[in-house]
Amino acid sequence: MHSPILAPVVALVAWSMVMWTWMYVTRLPAIRRARMRLDPNAPRGEQMSTLPPGVRWKADNYNHLMEQPTLFYAVALSLALLGRGAGANLALAWTYVVLRVAHSLVQATWNKIEVRFAAFFLSSLVLVALVVDACRAVL
Repeated sequence: MHSPILAPVVALVAWSMVMWTWMYVTRLPAIRRARMRLDPNAPRGEQMSTLPPGVRWKADNYNHLMEQPTLFYAVALSLALLGRGAGANLALAWTYVVLRVAHSLVQATWNKIEVRFAAFFLSSLVLVALVVDACRAVL
């Protein structure tokens, strides 16, 4: 037996792997085209900043998927263990995933900051709702 909230957790992890693949499928050819010689002594991000924006956006987004979504994973797994991974929490979890995928697509293709921020802000509100319910369950 498993909690339904594990499905959106796995979906967001899978999406992160899609972004990881997209990042390298665009980054490696761009590095080759630029004839970039990778320098381990260069300050972090300096060399990659010379790549075209459309290439950097995918890497930026992949990094974003390693940030706030870690809180989503923690709270969703907590809700699953608390027996609160169905109903409204499940709907909220899927909403979070959809908003993060939308954020990724905007950032990786168009990078319109206002639109990207709206998706981020809304997903953050959804995450807050999940955290509040988890707090209620453990207190």
